[in-house]
Amino acid sequence: MHKQSNMGNSNSTATRGAVFALPAIAFIVSCSSSSGSSPPPVTPVDPKLEADIVELVERRMDELDLRAAIVRVTIDGEEVTTFARGESLTGVPATTDMHFRNGAVAISYVATLLLTLVDEGRAGLDDTVATWLPEIPYGEQVTLGQLAQMTSGYPDYVIGNEAFGALLYDDPFRQWRPEELLALIADAPLFYEPGSNWNYAHTNYVILGLVLEEILGQPIADAMDERILGPLGLSNTTDPGTAAIPEPVLHAFSSERRDHLGVSAGTPFYEETTFWNPSWTITHGAIQTTNIHDLNTTARAISNGVLLSPESHQLMVSTDLRGFGSPIEGCPTCFEQSVGYSYGLGIITTGNWLAQNPMFAGEAAAFGYLPSRDVAIAVAVTFSEEAFDEDGNPPPNRADSLWREIGELIVPDDAPPIRR
Repeated sequence: MHKQSNMGNSNSTATRGAVFALPAIAFIVSCSSSSGSSPPPVTPVDPKLEADIVELVERRMDELDLRAAIVRVTIDGEEVTTFARGESLTGVPATTDMHFRNGAVAISYVATLLLTLVDEGRAGLDDTVATWLPEIPYGEQVTLGQLAQMTSGYPDYVIGNEAFGALLYDDPFRQWRPEELLALIADAPLFYEPGSNWNYAHTNYVILGLVLEEILGQPIADAMDERILGPLGLSNTTDPGTAAIPEPVLHAFSSERRDHLGVSAGTPFYEETTFWNPSWTITHGAIQTTNIHDLNTTARAISNGVLLSPESHQLMVSTDLRGFGSPIEGCPTCFEQSVGYSYGLGIITTGNWLAQNPMFAGEAAAFGYLPSRDVAIAVAVTFSEEAFDEDGNPPPNRADSLWREIGELIVPDDAPPIRR
């Protein structure tokens, strides 16, 4: 079994605060291979299917120590089921209209925004960062496409950065500015020659956001509303500019500061983390909250490239990186891309499915989408105290686990790769 990526269960404080958690990449690949013939459509929804999905989630909530789970499944855009289980606050049930943090889903929006500018001829994927922001280190070597695909070689200011982890846990309510985040790695060399390897780094999308603001001449939040969220009808997805979350709120709790605060393993420790400030996670203007309906809509719309030309859409969902990349000493997220996990432009490809899987401070979410069958699955979860180990380390992204199991239930002949 491949060791869990450092974005999951590492003991480092920086890792435990990471919002965009890579799934473990040791999968049993149960998906069928693509072929030239069109697969059969999913048969009409069996009346038993909704009950089976609910039973699966309820059972796994107990087994995975989940405090709450919110799920929405559609086929051909039609609802199969939308439900919530568990509690938000003690005595307050989770509901399907509750809002939670969007995390890495916004990466797909930012990549889509870039590609709309490419389609309009206002930017090119081969443009260097220095074309727009000459003050960025190594900007003359790194292209916009490499930022979007995470092949730039920039180190991450989060993952593997113990100094940042300590700052984050000292004051989880701090409002970070992009310039402060980039200053954390300003003197660090690239991990590799741009375009020659792959590593997950929040750095890429902070820089890309600044470039897009320069190209557009407007804040990212405004561009998101006008060019992405508005056209897709995502009225429950917003960047408030602060740590606020619109009501109703799915509350989250975590034990991840246990080691940092010196709380002994035998002492109960489980604190509310709902309003920890996510300003360190991605470009400002795309630090969003959402709900399960918008997350499911996003799975379909972004995965189908409804805002993009066919050429740009194909670039976004490309599986060309499979077999590309390798581990590098000192780079915690350098690894070979595979059928189980490979990166397009701002979206994950896994088997024949497309996905995103944010995780932040006691809450996790994920979507999975199978283009050939128009199956969209959205999941958001929070964790009970028992989910954290004796050192406070959080579990892997259980929303990612759940959507994969739901996908296997719905489309057993083209199921997503599943961790066993």
